[in-house]
Amino acid sequence: MLKKILAFVLLSFIVSCGTTKSRVKTKGRTASAKTSKHQRTSKIKTNKGQTATAAARPAANNRQEEVLESTSRTVVYSDIVNQYIDQYKDVAKDNMRRHGIPASITLAQGILESGAGRGTLCVEANNHFGIKCHSDWAGDKIYHDDDAEQECFRKYRHASESFDDHSIFLTTRGRYASLFKLDKDDYKAWAKGLRAAGYATDPKYPEKLIGLIERYELDKYDSEVLNKRYTPAPKTEPAVASNQNSVLQATKNNSDTVAANGSYTVMKGDTLYSISKKHNLTVEQLMKLNGLSGNTISIGQVLKVK
Repeated sequence: MLKKILAFVLLSFIVSCGTTKSRVKTKGRTASAKTSKHQRTSKIKTNKGQTATAAARPAANNRQEEVLESTSRTVVYSDIVNQYIDQYKDVAKDNMRRHGIPASITLAQGILESGAGRGTLCVEANNHFGIKCHSDWAGDKIYHDDDAEQECFRKYRHASESFDDHSIFLTTRGRYASLFKLDKDDYKAWAKGLRAAGYATDPKYPEKLIGLIERYELDKYDSEVLNKRYTPAPKTEPAVASNQNSVLQATKNNSDTVAANGSYTVMKGDTLYSISKKHNLTVEQLMKLNGLSGNTISIGQVLKVK
């Protein structure tokens, strides 16, 4: 009888140990699930060296292509543009409060000039707005081909410095004074006013800014700062390469006919400097051939190159 009791106690102990071991395994699976959930977040590194955590977004099936052209030609997708907006919208709103420049304009200019953070000047110099050195700049510099070869551009340590300098640049130069008489939520007037004041030589600069603002609803940030109800404007299609094939074909045709008739039709992305290099001219020679007094050229314009 004593042997049977001892055997029963021993058996109960073994079963108890087995149950405990099973619970440990279950706990291990729960921990693994939590780890997987954590790994689905992505890290976005800001230009200040800080790291912000954002939920990873599923790949979009209808990603819209944007071709952003200013100091460098950059092709990005809409999710990259949205990421740029998320990262800098608060900076743009803060600058609007402090300096009176619409957040929509600041963001649209930043997207266009920096290639949504992917352009050469932005990557190498934290220069989000393509601001050149000018005679009053005492900071770091970087050299980049633009309207002329190896022009001097401002270089910043952090993106925030570029945004601040952009605001100071507009508020301290007399030629932009008329902009600050405009309504803060009239982004169309601001876009046209920037071009009229000489901020950019591209005749389609206002159209590009307005298109970005309306496609990405950047004017809602103006409404937030002004405490106004936001009504989105009808969205515009990207002024990208909807006619890309015809543009490429036109480029081929140009290269075939230039030698024959001595002319060249300006294509998207061309500058006087790039055209002069193609045809072994200086910018000054090209301007003289075509009676140009400035660097402004437009797509479709026919230039003499001989």
